[in-house]
Amino acid sequence: MLLAIDIGNSMVTMGVFDGERWETTLRVATDTRKLADEYGLLITNLLNLNGVEPSKIDRISMCSVVPPLTLVFDGVCQAYFGIRPLIVTASVPTGLRILYDSPRDVGSDRIVDAVAAIHLYGAPVIVVDFGTATVFDAVNRELEYLGGAISPGISVAAEALFLNTSQLRRVELVAPQTAIGKNTSASLQSGLVFGYAGLVEGLVARFKRELGDDAKVIGTGGQAGIIAHETDVFDEINPDLTLVGLRLIYNMNQPSVETTSEPLQSGAREA
Repeated sequence: MLLAIDIGNSMVTMGVFDGERWETTLRVATDTRKLADEYGLLITNLLNLNGVEPSKIDRISMCSVVPPLTLVFDGVCQAYFGIRPLIVTASVPTGLRILYDSPRDVGSDRIVDAVAAIHLYGAPVIVVDFGTATVFDAVNRELEYLGGAISPGISVAAEALFLNTSQLRRVELVAPQTAIGKNTSASLQSGLVFGYAGLVEGLVARFKRELGDDAKVIGTGGQAGIIAHETDVFDEINPDLTLVGLRLIYNMNQPSVETTSEPLQSGAREA
């Protein structure tokens, strides 16, 4: 079984695959203060609780945007599973040509998302990942990663308002009944939910002018569903895009382990 690990700024998301079959998903909070043993016990216990015997894990693919935890999880993989993980970086072969000014500056999760989006939906494609930051990525039909845009995530924006103002409070991230808020909570919800829907629509429109109107738009990440309810800009919402990409990239780099590794193509394929 393959364990895919996506280490984000707010959450560590893990998926277990038996071949191409999805087995389970695990989520824990990102905490740079935790030691390898703490994460190791937490992950093995969660696997057991979800019906997966840890000894069945024989492959691990990982991406991380939190450098201190990259080393911690590398240690977890070796100590608790006896496996040296594939750690995805810009230097790992993916079939994707990165045209960023400095390819090493591209977050590994952005590369993984792009690979999964191409495989599942074809190219050109725009990926919008709603996490701690809201990240937009663009891939053209020649399978070249062109770059993208980064804005504060909706939760980060909401928290910044709460922490930096005297009279504004935390609100649930749901759409209010009307754009014109009749009270402070509704006004905040309008600005956050409808405001971010407008942000997405505006940036996607600009990306399509540069990339092509036929570019598919794929949403992923924790708040993707919230924004998708308020706009028709998305062709698909796939909350598990990063984990699927980790499986695909592992297969590309370990062809003897699984037989599903294929070069990327601009046309969509089955998951």
